[in-house]
Amino acid sequence: MSSQSHRDHFVLPWTVRRTRLPLLAMRCLDCRAEAATVGEGRFRINANGKLLDVWLLVRCVCCDRTSKITVHERVPVRSLDPARLCAFENNDQALVAHALLDPAVARRNRFTLDWRGAWQLESSAVEAAWSYRVDVGFLDPVPVRPERLIAQGLGISRGEVERRIKCDLPLNRTTSAGFSFVVMPAV
Repeated sequence: MSSQSHRDHFVLPWTVRRTRLPLLAMRCLDCRAEAATVGEGRFRINANGKLLDVWLLVRCVCCDRTSKITVHERVPVRSLDPARLCAFENNDQALVAHALLDPAVARRNRFTLDWRGAWQLESSAVEAAWSYRVDVGFLDPVPVRPERLIAQGLGISRGEVERRIKCDLPLNRTTSAGFSFVVMPAV
């Protein structure tokens, strides 16, 4: 096998995976702290006639005050799938994550997600005499700067990332979508 055909097929997969739910960046009404957590992930459902309100309960990380973020507001009971309603009632953890990661819920409730310490990169690095491609996939919408992710995955400085990495994506702009890059050999 020639070295050229070997280079064309040398692709490493990297995966960005959530290790826990991110914190919510929102101000507490009591202590003015700016972070909350979903804790064990619990929903509260309130029925008002044939209309339902569904909230996700969150707690301030400093004073432990409980607040709620709106998931559904005054929706007709029949508009919710019975299985989804049952999942809300049972505090289904997949539904907790789905509600928390939903950009519409974040906009409506005026919070952002703080991903610090809530994700990990599953990667492998090789030092090769030829260039190779790395495909980065995201299992959750974790916002990261590609240059930092690449530096961490390859164990190199960000300055070296600028010299050795070829990518169509701006390396200094945050992304949460999959991308590919080519690692050039060290000189």
